[in-house]
Amino acid sequence: MTNSGFTFTISSIPFDEDYRPADNTRITTNFANLARGENRRENLRNTLRMIDNRFNSLAHWDNPSGDRYSVELTIHSAALTIDAADAGAGFPLIEILETTILDKRTGERIDGIVGNNFSSYLRDYDFSVVLADHSKTHPAGGAPHGFGDLHGKLFRHFLNSATYRERFAKRPVICLSVSSSQTYHRTANEHPILGVEYRNDEASATDAYFAKMGMTARYFMPRHAVAPLAFYHIGDLISGYDALELASTISTMETFQKIYRPEIYNANSAAAARYCPSLTYQDYSLTRIVYDREERSRLAIEQGRFAEEHFVKPYAAQLQQWSATFPL
Repeated sequence: MTNSGFTFTISSIPFDEDYRPADNTRITTNFANLARGENRRENLRNTLRMIDNRFNSLAHWDNPSGDRYSVELTIHSAALTIDAADAGAGFPLIEILETTILDKRTGERIDGIVGNNFSSYLRDYDFSVVLADHSKTHPAGGAPHGFGDLHGKLFRHFLNSATYRERFAKRPVICLSVSSSQTYHRTANEHPILGVEYRNDEASATDAYFAKMGMTARYFMPRHAVAPLAFYHIGDLISGYDALELASTISTMETFQKIYRPEIYNANSAAAARYCPSLTYQDYSLTRIVYDREERSRLAIEQGRFAEEHFVKPYAAQLQQWSATFPL
């Protein structure tokens, strides 16, 4: 809660083989997709096994059998209440993942990283409604003035809130796929966990959007990976997080990307020094987990319209007044 009159509340649920999405969870979010259909339990079990295997391959020291660690995941949903009269019925603003590492040798549970996946109805609205409508009248491309400003301000407001600071010790790291519209160049910089660093020619639309959230992008291809991941962070990514924390994010999000973007992250050859990601690349392998990408694109539009109907329009005056006083 802050003196803005906006109230944040956080609810949490484990992401395990028994996970079922909450009613207010975006259906297009990574973990919700996996928990649907008759094969939901097998999907979840296979995903969690992939995460554990990848984590142990990264945290290989003092781990001769490659099975010392397991990664536990918790989904945190942040709801925003603007009107006090609607207390308890806040809009589902943000959904993020938190990793916890279980050392099976010692029994210790070690804090990982919060963030990882990032889910937002308002982002669906920006990209699938606002940007899509703008593109119809501006075929040359580009984004409308102020695109992403409200989302960025609300995200930063959430991170500065007592609700966030009392729950989480560190700022989030969000790990996403690299952009298929960009070219990435391998550098000489190499980190023992994050791997080889890449740089892109110019900021992507996602980079610009996350910059308004106060986040900077760096791109690394971890050991045994075939493509770099985009790490959006606040502060110093390298010194701010230790090896196990970073390994937990890589293992979690690389697994999701192998499922959802196999053309990039499950390709049969590794990214070259000059790398252009492509979702039309044909030399890749599929995981045993089925995913309907066309359905996800359709649902993103529906969920963008949901945000417009239940958040953007009903609270337009309050949001505009608040946003005008919040620096970007």
